[in-house]
Amino acid sequence: MFHGMNGHGWGMGWGWIIALLILAALIWFIFRMVNQQNRSQDRSSQTPLDILKERYAKGEIDKDEYEERKNNLS
Repeated sequence: MFHGMNGHGWGMGWGWIIALLILAALIWFIFRMVNQQNRSQDRSSQTPLDILKERYAKGEIDKDEYEERKNNLS
């Protein structure tokens, strides 16, 4: 009936690979959730001036806008 496969068929040969893929996906998902929570906590501890400095450093705002907003915060 199984013709020399000792009763295992395809499932036994690929089953451990599928289990490893599922385990890797689970670990990746947990890592992403923990990392996302850490980032949101870091942002909440920043002051408005820190955020302004970060935006200026990234080039999102120019020097004039940085100075204007900095003066508005003071």
